[in-house]
Amino acid sequence: MREEHLRVRRTARYVVLGEDGARGAELWVACHGYRQLARYFARPFAAIAGPGRRVAVPEGLSRFYLEDDGGPHGPEARVGATWMTREDRLHEIDDYVAYLDALVAHLGGPAGAARITAFGFSQGAATASRWAAYGEAEIDRLVLWAGLPAHDLDLAAAGTRLAHLDIVLAHGRDDPHVAEAAVQRAVEALHAAGLPARAWRYEGGHEVGPDALGAFAAELSGSR
Repeated sequence: MREEHLRVRRTARYVVLGEDGARGAELWVACHGYRQLARYFARPFAAIAGPGRRVAVPEGLSRFYLEDDGGPHGPEARVGATWMTREDRLHEIDDYVAYLDALVAHLGGPAGAARITAFGFSQGAATASRWAAYGEAEIDRLVLWAGLPAHDLDLAAAGTRLAHLDIVLAHGRDDPHVAEAAVQRAVEALHAAGLPARAWRYEGGHEVGPDALGAFAAELSGSR
């Protein structure tokens, strides 16, 4: 018995907020966390989407039933998505990096956006950081919200891709999963690799809330 791999075609689902085809608009690609679906994760981003900013929310390619008691799943059974597991992980990473690159190209690429922000929440933070490091899309900003860079990210190898980015690690004051000390260590590791990074705190826990998101986006707009 030998294990081999075959590339196949998949159909990906994503949600877009803001004016379709608004050339020159800022584009955010927001990667959800573990067990989430794009249509629910997208809701808080309505607070920042508009004529000058589109938000695309891609959904992870792997879905599963959230409560699996071994019986049949009816129409009320809840479903979530994930970006990857440890199983065949390198191919999973390659697949979602290519998926996110294809999404940006589909939405118009750099020619259709003034700036591109890679945003990742929780598990999506590792996803967004790998995409920023290994993808081909011309990303301008990397926002890791309630999450950290991928633990195995080769900062030295990815330096040329990450050096020009505005890297922000946003964390909630009451987040039980991401400690402030861990965020500071991640910022220091990025600085040690010669990469610009900063921490940003919001009121709240392990979540993406419209108020915190609105305040963050307003601060970014004011700093240009």
